[in-house]
Amino acid sequence: MGAGREARSIPDEIVGRLRALPWSAVPLRAERKKISREIAGLQRAEVLRLAHHLIHSRVARFVAYELVLNHEPTLASIDAAEVERLGQGIGSWGDVDSFGCYVAGPAWRAGRITDRLIQSWARSEDWCWRRAALVSTVPLNSRAQGGAGDTRRTLTICRMLVKDREDLVVKALSWALRELAKRDPGSVRGFLAEQRGILAARVVREVGNKLESGLKNPRRGLRKGSKGSGLC
Repeated sequence: MGAGREARSIPDEIVGRLRALPWSAVPLRAERKKISREIAGLQRAEVLRLAHHLIHSRVARFVAYELVLNHEPTLASIDAAEVERLGQGIGSWGDVDSFGCYVAGPAWRAGRITDRLIQSWARSEDWCWRRAALVSTVPLNSRAQGGAGDTRRTLTICRMLVKDREDLVVKALSWALRELAKRDPGSVRGFLAEQRGILAARVVREVGNKLESGLKNPRRGLRKGSKGSGLC
């Protein structure tokens, strides 16, 4: 994109480029990397405007969220209202996981949003926001995303949702605990013992497997190799 290009013309061009690609994460992510290089000089307001344009155009939410994640001035200054606005309309596990991994979790880790905000999501009537609260703990603990580990905040959110039986929330609880288990297995073992009569059987089984074997499903891992769930 040339330096003289009107910023307001960029979103429509990018939407066109993304729509011309096969609907698959590999080509979309490759194009996102190109776009990130091209928009590196844009102001944060322009990057947020682009992200919302992509979301409203129903191209691929994860591309919008990755653009925010990889534009350092935007992620370094994003506020709670901007984070929640980016999350408006999340309606599938893919939407939720990309939002939690690429926007909310990193913003929380950096102190741009508060514990209280994440806790309010955990109390939501909408399963998407409850899952988002759990998924947002993953970047706190994931080495791949620069997390240093945060037992206190992770287990606070997990305790809030131990009784939740919405399937995709249960799966996210398992994921959050399994990610923390890589950093602080002793605390996760203690949590399982403390909550054993309350936690869903899936969580006890998968997290227990992770602690004992390093795999969520050891038998499947023997056949196919270890593969994590979610996007992080």
